[in-house]
Amino acid sequence: MTDFTAPRGSPGIPPRWTSSAKTAVGTAARAESRIWFTISHGILNEIYAPRLDSACIRDFGFIVTANGYFSEEKRATNQTVEMIEDGVPAFRLVNTSIDGRYRISKTVFSDPLREVVLQQIHFEALVGTLADYQLHAIIAPHLVNAGADNTGWCGNFKGHAMLFAEGRGTALAVASSVPWLARSAGYVGISDAWQTLSRGQGLREEFDRAENGNVAIAGTLDLAAHDGRVVLAIGVGAMPEEAGLRALLSLQHPRLALEHYCVGWRQKQAELLPLDEPCDASGLNRYRVSTAVLSTHRDEASGAIIASLSIPWGFSKSDDDLGGYHLVWPRDLVETAGGLLAAGGVASAKSVLDYLVAIQEADGHWSQNSWLDGRPYWGGIQIDETGFPILLYDMLLRAGAIEPADRGRYVDMIRDAAGYIVRNGPATQQDRWEEDGGYSAFTIAVEISALLAAAEAMEAAGQSAIARYLTETADGWNEQIDDWAYARDTEISRQLGIDGYYMRIGFSSGDANARSHGLIPIRNRPNGNEAVQAGLLISPDALALVRFGLRAADDPRILNTVKAIDALLKRDLPAGPYWYRYNDDGYGEHEDGAPFDGAGIGRLWPLLTGERAHYELAAGRPQEARRLLATLEASASPGGLIPEQIWDSDDIPSKELFLGRPSGSAMPLVWAHAEHIKLLRSLRDNAVFDMPPQTLNRYVKSTPAPAPIVWQLTSRVDRIAPGRILRLEFLEEAQIHWSTDNWATIADSPTVATGLGMHILDLPTARLTSEGTVRFTIFWPKQSRWEGADFQVGIVKAD
Repeated sequence: MTDFTAPRGSPGIPPRWTSSAKTAVGTAARAESRIWFTISHGILNEIYAPRLDSACIRDFGFIVTANGYFSEEKRATNQTVEMIEDGVPAFRLVNTSIDGRYRISKTVFSDPLREVVLQQIHFEALVGTLADYQLHAIIAPHLVNAGADNTGWCGNFKGHAMLFAEGRGTALAVASSVPWLARSAGYVGISDAWQTLSRGQGLREEFDRAENGNVAIAGTLDLAAHDGRVVLAIGVGAMPEEAGLRALLSLQHPRLALEHYCVGWRQKQAELLPLDEPCDASGLNRYRVSTAVLSTHRDEASGAIIASLSIPWGFSKSDDDLGGYHLVWPRDLVETAGGLLAAGGVASAKSVLDYLVAIQEADGHWSQNSWLDGRPYWGGIQIDETGFPILLYDMLLRAGAIEPADRGRYVDMIRDAAGYIVRNGPATQQDRWEEDGGYSAFTIAVEISALLAAAEAMEAAGQSAIARYLTETADGWNEQIDDWAYARDTEISRQLGIDGYYMRIGFSSGDANARSHGLIPIRNRPNGNEAVQAGLLISPDALALVRFGLRAADDPRILNTVKAIDALLKRDLPAGPYWYRYNDDGYGEHEDGAPFDGAGIGRLWPLLTGERAHYELAAGRPQEARRLLATLEASASPGGLIPEQIWDSDDIPSKELFLGRPSGSAMPLVWAHAEHIKLLRSLRDNAVFDMPPQTLNRYVKSTPAPAPIVWQLTSRVDRIAPGRILRLEFLEEAQIHWSTDNWATIADSPTVATGLGMHILDLPTARLTSEGTVRFTIFWPKQSRWEGADFQVGIVKAD
């Protein structure tokens, strides 16, 4: 090997990722193989190994040259992709050049026994002969999750010529079943093979090493060796030798590897419920696409599931966005586990719960998102993500997946999570869209549902006092939802002729009047300081009150809200209706189709069509729910992948944006595929699959006794109705010095520890008549100090 480092523009142009609009994703069904692949524009895109959150390449495609001819496969071909059989994520790709001169057919899959992705390739000359063409493979390493500081070279392993790359403790090797006629390694945008080939220079073999930059490795394949048939293997390992060994082992028996790959997936699919619907005109079994997507995004070893094997608008993203969507969001994780459970994947769903137990933070909450090993990535707090794991436990319990003898394993997790919710809720630092804090109907619905499920778990564990406190807290919060999140007599309600609606998020303030009048920042808009009155922001999130069993589908407040949602957020496309996240959303492409760059215009979310279908089913309209199922499926790519967003404006072909088709955000969105599966299950059962029974039975089918009215230093009440109990709540023990007769008589009462980090005292206000007043002050024993102020709460009849 010549020790010659290319001159030629080190470290290359700034690295970028690639399209997030995947047409296929896959992995082996066996835990021995820790490699995942994605496909877009007819070629391999990101490959992830040896962890699901570690992207290793940007893309792996081909360039075809002939005398005076240059054609890049991903840009110059018409492409088709299909699963080789239902539910088996190995793919046949057929890329035919637009000018009709050649065709490249591929079968893409991974080796079930090791970290190798295989491509069985057939190159056909449609004009001229095979000898007229040269086929060049170009690979852009991005080890690990970064395009900078990679090193690529042309080398040999045990006498076999290969292409190698290394970076950040991980290496890859590319091996071929036919000889390489030439190889090179260069800096992207300056001396890489694309540059030299496009200039008619062929591969510059003297460019055999490129260090510490944004690099590309390439090789020209000997098409004549096997009549245009080639098998390429890309292996990943801790060292170049390990990667090379794995690639060679897989090259020895590619047909056997494919056979074992298919057998593994057939077995996995056979274990699931038969929720299959007749294939549509596309020929896709969309249920099996969704089940394969969920399993492909799952780490067999830990049970973790990432949000998507993609980086939204990746072609515009640099190394600054290390995480993309290949991270764990607890909310997405539980929603996806619900999809697995709906499909009958009980063991996989249970492994998610065990994973969540392992990554729970010491104070009881879960991070906004994290790497597979639990290291937090972003630092926000979304309290619904602390409620969801409790709901997953409850779903698994009802499914019979948790034996009575095993319930004790989860008691600490449930108690700690419930404790975090009661100490920090019901307002959240961030809503489920990760943008604003306050009183979110979606978050509150999850919190209340989780508290009731936790109460049942605590009762079963013999912790009745905690169970009672959690139930009373849930009841109290349920009573106050309208105060926190129902906007009345607004400009919108007057225009629509309704008395009010559940708003997107109530302003977090102790002043009830400010809940709808406070200003909520609108994130991701070009004007970063834009804010709107809380009462003028509407979101389909409010339907969670029905989905989680807190309100009946025909509750007048819900019907009003649906009318407002549809007036402001619904968009009818040829395939059916879709919805926006909220009015004035900014998460999406710019008006001209330029990628989201921290600002933009919110686009339509197919996920919300699935959620609306569940609402329609709850409302007793299964035919409408089925119509919306078809609309949800119509948003998918030709390969059946459901995107995060779809384009809602005039076509912009140059940016691959077409009305009703996937936009440049994440695809697939695993959460949306889970919603698809749950909808299929719900339609089969004629009942919303994941609706918690505790809330439905307690708040819709019956009415609980009035809960204590809670007074906190951060959330004070100045009046309560006669007959109600006044509960004082604090984050540490306190001594309450109080009186009900203007200090004529005085009592001193200690708070009681709940076992959840809260300390409470119920004052005997239920026996007080109207116009009475409770006065009190607080002594803090641990600090040995008085609060230094007197407080009072009046007993006043409601107007």
